[in-house]
Amino acid sequence: MTEATVSRDGTKSVHIVRSSRPARKFTRSRNAIELRVLKVLRPVVAGTLLLAAVFPFLYVLVLSTRDIASLQRDPARFWPALDEVRLDAYVDVLLPLESGGQDFARLMLNSAVIAVATVLITLLVAVPGSYAVSRLDFFGRRQVSSLFLAVYLFPGILLAVPLFVAFTRLGLRGNIWVLVVVYVSQTVAVAIFMLKNYFQTVPVGLEEAAALDGLGRLGIIRRIILPLSLPAIVSNALFVFMIAWNEFLFALLFLVEDRSRWTVSLGLAQLTNALETPPATLMAGSIVLTLPVVAIFFATEKFLAGGLTSGAEKG
Repeated sequence: MTEATVSRDGTKSVHIVRSSRPARKFTRSRNAIELRVLKVLRPVVAGTLLLAAVFPFLYVLVLSTRDIASLQRDPARFWPALDEVRLDAYVDVLLPLESGGQDFARLMLNSAVIAVATVLITLLVAVPGSYAVSRLDFFGRRQVSSLFLAVYLFPGILLAVPLFVAFTRLGLRGNIWVLVVVYVSQTVAVAIFMLKNYFQTVPVGLEEAAALDGLGRLGIIRRIILPLSLPAIVSNALFVFMIAWNEFLFALLFLVEDRSRWTVSLGLAQLTNALETPPATLMAGSIVLTLPVVAIFFATEKFLAGGLTSGAEKG
């Protein structure tokens, strides 16, 4: 579009004025196309990821309940008939050794004791430690924060032989509480690093207001930090629990000599190495190993969905 103007001296000039309407129209059409594509791709991607995550678990569950005879006749068929469903594998896995089972009930109890103790001790150390790194000003604060992550980057296999030799000479090999100490030393560093980043998002104004009301540091942590940081604490607890529940190397080093103190990961490894173990029993052991973590995840899902600090501070 052109625009003509006449100056005072009578000269005429022509200016070219570009209209923004086509650009706006193109932008709107592009946005509409992107929204339509995302509307189609969102369920497709979500369904693909869900299928990739759930299908292996469902297949193992089906194999653990399917009759071995029907599985040998038609291994490609996924869903079994109702008369083919058997729970004998779970009975075999959970029964004690005296009754001819695999004694997974005892092994799960051992793993639960070790995992819960590891979570409690790790959080007992990590919460005040991460608060100190995120709020208190001291010499080497940045270096200490980086060292926590650097410690976690070292592979656990480097500590396996020294710890095995040390605890063997102390006569503590075979004690499940030694395993708790090892797991805490492995998880407390990353727990402090993760909680420190979350504590820094808690508004400082809330702590200052609590301090004006007469609360000390411990009171601020208990009444302000812990309630507002509950999603981060729960997610860290779940992370530590999964590590302690699934860990195999150190459990093998310290508990292999006494089967009554085995963890469930050792029991599953024993089923894997046994040639006479039926496939359904092995699959049932895998389900028993996985279900507690899945159940805890769904039970704590509302705490993992988001933070509780949004809108906590007015202004």
